[in-house]
Amino acid sequence: MKIGVPTEIKNNEYRVGLTPASVRELTARGHQVLVQSGAGRAIGLTDEQYRSAGAQLADDAATVFATADMIVKVKEPQAAECAMLRPDQILYTYLHLAPDPEQTAALVRSGAICIAYETITGPGGGLPLLAPMSEVAGRMAIQAGAAHLEKSKGGMGILLGGVAGVAAAEVVILGAGIVGTNALQIAIGVGAQVTVIDKNVDRLRQLDLVFGNRIKTLFSNAHSIEEAVLAADLVVGGVLIPGAAAPKLVTAEMVAHMKTGAVVVDVAIDQGGCFATSHATTHDAPTFIVDGVIHYCVANMPGAVARTSTFALNNATIAHAVSLADKGWKQALRDSVHLRNGLNVARGKVTYEAVAGALGYDYVHAESLLA
Repeated sequence: MKIGVPTEIKNNEYRVGLTPASVRELTARGHQVLVQSGAGRAIGLTDEQYRSAGAQLADDAATVFATADMIVKVKEPQAAECAMLRPDQILYTYLHLAPDPEQTAALVRSGAICIAYETITGPGGGLPLLAPMSEVAGRMAIQAGAAHLEKSKGGMGILLGGVAGVAAAEVVILGAGIVGTNALQIAIGVGAQVTVIDKNVDRLRQLDLVFGNRIKTLFSNAHSIEEAVLAADLVVGGVLIPGAAAPKLVTAEMVAHMKTGAVVVDVAIDQGGCFATSHATTHDAPTFIVDGVIHYCVANMPGAVARTSTFALNNATIAHAVSLADKGWKQALRDSVHLRNGLNVARGKVTYEAVAGALGYDYVHAESLLA
């Protein structure tokens, strides 16, 4: 199979779909890999490293898209990239379609086979291709929140861990999944006072056993969320419904009554965000203010630590990339229900139920396309 790796063009996105090591895995199996020149240069992955791994280089993205049977990316295709996709070409990347009707419509028009990292499942029921970026984003959420609590960034001037004789900051984490757990670890590490809110009591019990009285756990309902958010200096939103739009757990009215100079970090912004006042931002302009509350809503947070994120992501994605290349998309999806769960759009049909429901498309079972 011919596999293409274009340079990412989203704002401040320096990750790359395949590392040289991943390229070597594919070329060693007889596949051709075409990498856009300079695709990994910003994170220290040179064209020469790609050549040494067996890749060919292309001068531009148009050549990559025109040549490849499968496109491997990191972020969702931008409008110019969607326009270059063709029927039955495989697109293997993050998509986050539920809050993005324009991208969904473009992918439907393309006729391409669009497989989303974020809905591929694992044997244990998790989302193993989303997990590494959730780990990064969860840890970064506390860094970003701490920075924007500084007075020079518009915050109220609070040190997360406090000092002797001065109380530490109050940090509230919505969601006890991978994002929330990683945010919790960093927040505890710097000495903040942390409250974790989730509707999964078993998960809260696990965290309570590990962290004991160093954290407070609350069952998620409107009352507990409002009470915690109004007392918080920093709120991290890390809730997820796989493939679907994130629930709006924090209302505009709650935000209006938060402390002036408090910070919210909406890690769920890729799926539309869990704060009613959120909208996606970029690393160039990461924040905006609503009712005196600083909102950090960067849609590709792991892109800020692009080298770490690229290697972590490739560790998770390469096995399915090899399967798709070796078998073709139909056989690879027949053989793996987990990979099949990643199929969101194919041949002009929406094949992921949550996306179809969110955007008003007819839902078509993936199995119906595999005959």
